[in-house]
Amino acid sequence: MKAALTTKAGGPEVIQIKEVAKPAPKDGWVTIKVKAFGLNRSELYTRQGHSPGVNFPIIQGIECVGEVDHDPTESYQPGQKVAAIMGGMGRQFDGGYAEYTRVPLRNVFPFESSLPWKTLGAIPEMFQTTAGSLLQALEIEKGETLLIRGGSSSIGMLACQLGKYYGLTVISTTRNPAKTSILQNNGADHVLIDDGQISNKVFGLYPNGVDKVLELVGTDTLKDSLNCIRSKGIVCMTGILSGWTFKEFSPMESIPRMGRLTAYAGDAENLEKVALQDFIDAVEQGILKLNIDRSYPFEQIAAAHAYMESNQNAGKIVVEIA
Repeated sequence: MKAALTTKAGGPEVIQIKEVAKPAPKDGWVTIKVKAFGLNRSELYTRQGHSPGVNFPIIQGIECVGEVDHDPTESYQPGQKVAAIMGGMGRQFDGGYAEYTRVPLRNVFPFESSLPWKTLGAIPEMFQTTAGSLLQALEIEKGETLLIRGGSSSIGMLACQLGKYYGLTVISTTRNPAKTSILQNNGADHVLIDDGQISNKVFGLYPNGVDKVLELVGTDTLKDSLNCIRSKGIVCMTGILSGWTFKEFSPMESIPRMGRLTAYAGDAENLEKVALQDFIDAVEQGILKLNIDRSYPFEQIAAAHAYMESNQNAGKIVVEIA
C-alpha cells in the first residue's frame, strides 16, 4: 500500500510517499481502508520532532475516516463506515496517513452518512476536541460570554458555532485583520485583533471580564487570557499554536484569585458514539457548518503540511485518498 512516511524530524519535505506493507490482521485491532483525514497542529509538532516518545520513521495521523477492511472481533462489518481517533495513532503506532491503517478496537467509531469523504474527514478530532473543551472542561452554560483565543483555527471556528448553538455570546480573536469578516460570518458577536495583549479590549466590552476562555494559541497568550476572566471564570488551554511550555510561570501571580485554569487533551474515550453521529447528522442537515479551508490529494500531503505551517488557513485542512 501507499503511505506518507515521516522519515525523520524536520520540515514538510521529510514526509514522503512510500510503498509499505499493508498492516496484517491483529487480535483486538481493526484494519480500515482510509478515505480521508484532517491535519492537526499536533502532527506538525510531531513531524518537527517535538512529541516525546515518537520514533522515526513513522506513519503519522491522529485521525481518519474510511471503511472497515478487516475486524477480527466481528464488531464491525467489511465496508462499514467508521472514524478512528487518537489513542496513540501516529505516535505510539502508525496512524492515518496511509491507504490502510490498523487501530485498536476502542479507537473506532461507526457512523452513517451520505456526506462526502472530504467533509467527513474534517470531523473526528475537530469535534472531539471542541465539544470536550466547551462541555467538559469549560462547563459552558447558556447566557455566558466565551472568548475564543485563536478564532480562525479549525477548532476556533467550530467552537464559535457550537457556542452560539448553546446560547453563548462569543468573542473571537485573530492576528490577521483580513480574517475579521470570516469570523463575523461564522457567527462571532465580537472580533478582536490579537497582538498578544487583548485583556484591555476585553474589559472594554465586558468590564467584569468574560465567563470562559478557550485558549487555542498556547503559552504566548495564556497569561493574558487569564487576565480576561471574571471572578470564578475559567480558562481552558486546548491549543498549542505558539508552543508547549513556559520558560517561567508563577501560578500565584498569573492565575487571578478565584479564577480557574484547566486543560483539555481528550482521547478516544472522551468521544461518544452517539454524540459523533448526532454531530454528523447536524452537519448533514445544515444546522452546523464545517469550515474546511482546503483539501489536498494524498500525493500532496507534504504541501498540505507546508500550508498548515504557514498559518494561512482559516479552517480545517483535509487530505483525501482516491
